[in-house]
Amino acid sequence: MHIERLPVAVPTRAPSGETAAYCIGREEALLVDPPAPDTRIEQVLDRVEHIAVTHHHPDHVGAVSEYARIADATVWCRYGRGDGFEAATGIRPDRTFRDGTEVPAGRSNVIVRETPGHAPEHVAFDAAGALVVGDLAVAAGSVVVGAPEGDMRAYLTSLRRVWAMDPERLYPAHGPVIDEPRKVCERLINHRRDRERRVLAAVEDGSRTVASILDTAYEKDLDGVRDLAGQTVRAHLDKLAHEGHITWDGAHADPAG
Repeated sequence: MHIERLPVAVPTRAPSGETAAYCIGREEALLVDPPAPDTRIEQVLDRVEHIAVTHHHPDHVGAVSEYARIADATVWCRYGRGDGFEAATGIRPDRTFRDGTEVPAGRSNVIVRETPGHAPEHVAFDAAGALVVGDLAVAAGSVVVGAPEGDMRAYLTSLRRVWAMDPERLYPAHGPVIDEPRKVCERLINHRRDRERRVLAAVEDGSRTVASILDTAYEKDLDGVRDLAGQTVRAHLDKLAHEGHITWDGAHADPAG
């Protein structure tokens, strides 16, 4: 299936400074994650019949309303998330999808794969074994999974799901196309496991607050990203508390027992 990557410069915390939209199909195409008006997207707009997003973050939805109007496209969103979609885009969806729904894209269909974690409504679009994955994965570095919106347990489950699918290629919103999906999924899972071990060790060694855990569990300089790292630590603490390893009331953590 034909997939065209359309990177657009947008205000984003991603190192690339871009979010990639994707046009799937050569005719009657599906446009995914149009982040902002851009000439690259406008060059394919005459063949766009459908628009969908992987999730509702501002750097993924900024041009949904404008391009839906120009292309007279059918707009899709995840079932049960219409209010959030409207708040993010300014328009109501025409149709909704669930896990396994087939969305038209050219002469074929893509299959929706639910991949929550980075955001609760996050999905990927399976185009005959190639996945447009939004903010699920990146070729280098890691993905922010920040509480309260982000769910670390769900994120790891989504990565394992994609690993089990064994796709040929991943098309992320930030950074280059991923040609070794399983290797990248394994790296991201291992990174989160290592961070979780560090967070748990910090709590067991006496760190009780997010600020003190950050100082203990991170070795790298957090200048400019300390807020994101703090949200990620909260997501790890939520997971550890859910699994019974610690107690955590949103402000204070203690070892279990």
